[in-house]
Amino acid sequence: MRLNNLVTVLSALAPLASASPLGALGLASWDIEGYAKENPVGGTTTGGKGGTKVTVTSPAEFSAAVAGDEPKIVYVKGEYNFTAGRPKIGSNKSVIGVGKSAHITGKGLDVINATNVIIQNLKITNILDNDCITIRNSTRVWVDHNEFSSIFDVNIGPDYTDGQVDIIRASDYITVSWNYFHDHWKSSLVGNDDKLRDVDFGHLHVTYHHNYWRNMGTRGPAGRFGHQHVYNNLYVDFHYQAIHSRSDNQVLVEGNVFRGDTREALSTYGLVIPEDSPNTCVCGDEELDGFANLGAKNDWGNAGVNITRVGTFTKAPYKYKLTPLPLVATIVKLGAGVGKI
Repeated sequence: MRLNNLVTVLSALAPLASASPLGALGLASWDIEGYAKENPVGGTTTGGKGGTKVTVTSPAEFSAAVAGDEPKIVYVKGEYNFTAGRPKIGSNKSVIGVGKSAHITGKGLDVINATNVIIQNLKITNILDNDCITIRNSTRVWVDHNEFSSIFDVNIGPDYTDGQVDIIRASDYITVSWNYFHDHWKSSLVGNDDKLRDVDFGHLHVTYHHNYWRNMGTRGPAGRFGHQHVYNNLYVDFHYQAIHSRSDNQVLVEGNVFRGDTREALSTYGLVIPEDSPNTCVCGDEELDGFANLGAKNDWGNAGVNITRVGTFTKAPYKYKLTPLPLVATIVKLGAGVGKI
């Protein structure tokens, strides 16, 4: 079948998709891939597999169910406005929204000092005091098929909200896949402080694949000191800077598509642009340059690319399904976000 005909077929399937047809077609995988699957610190992330299953319908039930380290699969139904504090997800947990109903506001979620965690099918919006999800000093985490948004308003600026998925303090072997990030300024930061080299260096291995970013500002992702494999993502109107590798960070970038008002698709220049934050002067924050390598061909659209240093991260250390570049936009729109698993 010709690629343009296949695009038409996939577009027609999109409104009907409640389970992925992509695996059967061999075009992409909705199973776990990347660093959260293949790693030297425990292997495949399984979350609460084999543990107790519980369904929660209130903030108090949610917070209680996700605590502790015993294996548990927590199914989440309904609206959750967390006001008392951020729920902390313990080790060996799967936190999975039911249908399209699970919606979190108020305060976001923490994964701190944990391992083997899966977070799927949650809508997390308008978190003003912190990140939607913070992963700190944790390993083997899979963030998959969620939706994150708040507001993108140039009159409010980058610090009205924080990140959507921030991965910090020596966290390692994370996969962020099939999420819908939209209407937000600062999306996903890997390594949150250039003064933490001794803590972070050698960690922060993160895979980003088949995510849909729309109407964003910066950090898609931005990384320090680690290794990020960024493949088959769709960026539409990522206004200032999408992928940023700084402070000796390494990125492998392949098979991504950039569209609309996207000023800079990829940069390894260490300067943190003024549209990002924190900003200590109007010119931005000075850091060391990062590194980048390009794998499978990317479609940069009209966006700029500024690679100042070529790195040594030339091949991902795991198997993965790479979607053909002409199909990336259609397949990502078809598969990303909530209500698909």
